[in-house]
Amino acid sequence: MLADFGAEVLKVERPGSGDDTRSWGPPWRDRGDRPEGERREATYFASANRNKKSVAVDISTVQGQDTVRRLTATADVMVENFKVGDLARYKLDYETLRAINPRLIYCSITGYGQTGPYADRPGYDLVFQGEAGLMSVTGERDELPGGGPQKVGVAVSDLVTGLYACNAVLAALQHRNRTGEGQAIDVSLFDCTLAIGANLAFNHVAKGTQPQRYGNAHPTIVPYQVFSTADGHIIVAVGNDSQWQRFCTAIVRPDLATAPRYLHGPDRVANRDSLVAEVARTLATGKSAHWLERLDHLDVPHGGINGYAEAFAHPQALHRQMRVDVPADFGSEAGVANPIKFSASPIQYRRAAPSLGADTDEVLKRLSP
Repeated sequence: MLADFGAEVLKVERPGSGDDTRSWGPPWRDRGDRPEGERREATYFASANRNKKSVAVDISTVQGQDTVRRLTATADVMVENFKVGDLARYKLDYETLRAINPRLIYCSITGYGQTGPYADRPGYDLVFQGEAGLMSVTGERDELPGGGPQKVGVAVSDLVTGLYACNAVLAALQHRNRTGEGQAIDVSLFDCTLAIGANLAFNHVAKGTQPQRYGNAHPTIVPYQVFSTADGHIIVAVGNDSQWQRFCTAIVRPDLATAPRYLHGPDRVANRDSLVAEVARTLATGKSAHWLERLDHLDVPHGGINGYAEAFAHPQALHRQMRVDVPADFGSEAGVANPIKFSASPIQYRRAAPSLGADTDEVLKRLSP
């Protein structure tokens, strides 16, 4: 995100192996006519490292530690993802670097945070989806086939933690603009995953409730879920009473529209099972395209269920140019566009994810002897 927003981001990596995600394949990047023996790089790495520069530095050596300290002496921000206390062993901790550069914003991203009984523990995304409650509300209801805890299909704990960290860095830069003061930022995957529990987490804190899994349905809105049709599946998202009336018209069920037990949102939630059974019975009689056309005509929120091939071919994705081609040192590489559209400072796709150490010489030449 910061690189897309225009920052020069120097990714400091271990010589020889680099970021672990470089080897998280297949699939592998299509690197043109690169030599046969050259190390393969995973598309996983490419997905998260656009517009960055790679600097290969061994921080286990005195020389490498000195190099990083010299780089941070003039940096605006340092972001690190080491276990708590690891960088202090190399004198690359916040207190050491703040003495060199008092304006430095030092953002630490860890599993459980810099403090607390679990601070020393490592962990990956899946751990935090489980530990911070997300898997308790994701997946089919326990009493239904396939019921049980389920992770989200992408590494959502990693992703939202990165977004929270990006926001924190931008806020800290604003603070520094006003005061001249740098600061340390402590962001954890556990905290961020708890925070995205949103209304469900808040409901528990405020009322002591224990949210349950509802699969593709919603705990407090009905009907708001996936339904089978004669040839596939569609999404129906009826969020208020007027939409409910229009929905009943679309599926030609005036009896449901006038039934007292379905008139208002709380009534529909209380009578979820009977209502969903009636709607499911009706939608199963027609094809997806038929229902989607009727729902669209009557302005009822709805959608299909696409694979990524269909999603990127969607008229809206094409209009919004959500697929981009990014310059690479081996030609160009396809990528997913940044979703933010600026009117005055549009995202510049300067370069694809760098090869390991591609920018080491260029960056280190800037350092005074």
